[in-house]
Amino acid sequence: PAPAQPIPDHALSKVSVLTPNEVEAEMLTGVKVRSLSDAATAGRKLLEKGVQSVVVTLGDKGALLVNEEGELHVPALPVKPVDTTGAGDCFSGALGVAIAEGLSMREAVAFANAAAGLSTTKIGAQEGIPKREEVEQALKKTLNAG
Repeated sequence: PAPAQPIPDHALSKVSVLTPNEVEAEMLTGVKVRSLSDAATAGRKLLEKGVQSVVVTLGDKGALLVNEEGELHVPALPVKPVDTTGAGDCFSGALGVAIAEGLSMREAVAFANAAAGLSTTKIGAQEGIPKREEVEQALKKTLNAG
């Protein structure tokens, strides 16, 4: 939800996946998100309001998935960002694609996180959107490094 604005609890109870950034998470929960622990607390508060899965995007700190299975921190892709315009939109779009294709939430968040990270390496929101092959290659590289 951008720009950040309150969402009634009855509406949140119908949300499958919510992807707030730190500012939006604070607006929705009252929790100042300054750490992974804070992001987890905000995510759990949103679960209590009925959201099924919460993915708090944390910029250069990656993303935190919070759902009934627990919490998973996906670190940011190690890139040299030149323009972060559109990174959040890229994350949301890639997450939607991954979910629609049947990936687990954990896999979908990793895919979206890689896409968003790559999107920051070029100037411009549209120009920065990576090709699928680039995202898959970055994921393989990250998995092989870890």
